[in-house]
Formats: sequence, C-alpha cells, structure tokens
Amino acid sequence: MKIYYSSKLKQLSRDLRNNSTLSEVLLWNELKAGKMLGYQFMRQKPIGNFIVDFYCSKLKVAIEIDGESHIGKEQQDKERQIEIESLVQGF
Repeated sequence: MKIYYSSKLKQLSRDLRNNSTLSEVLLWNELKAGKMLGYQFMRQKPIGNFIVDFYCSKLKVAIEIDGESHIGKEQQDKERQIEIESLVQGF
C-alpha cells in the first residue's frame, strides 16, 4: 500500500537528503543496501504532512534522529510521533 503525503514536501525531502547531518550520514551508511538484516530503508521519507529521517515499509518503522533542531520541541515531537504512527499503522 502507498503512504500518502503532501506533494509540497517532495522538493524539501530531496533537499534534506542532499544536506544530511553527520548523524544521518553515519546511520544511513549502516542502513543502506540492505545491511540491516536485508531490510530496505528510505531516507527523508514524506509521510502525511511530515518527513521522517528513515523509513522501512516492511517493518513499518520510522526513525528520527534528534539533534539541535529538536531542542525545546519535545511536546511537538510527541504529537508528531502519534500522528505518524497512526498513518503508518494503517499500511
């Protein structure tokens, strides 16, 4: 099944892939090419009105790397997580 997302996030998602943080690059090196038990992950995947750092559709797992951009936004992150989980669970 396809996860729907806002089309306005497509370019932003590309921009984020091209400007990854060091933490994202290091994790991506471990996730790419099926190194993680053969599961395929996508980077900067749009889901609904959000972009998650990494997503595996078979596992229905979204991974977010918390860094400086998340400082002081703990409540927003919790709300975002609840919404993303509700979107992913339907697939």
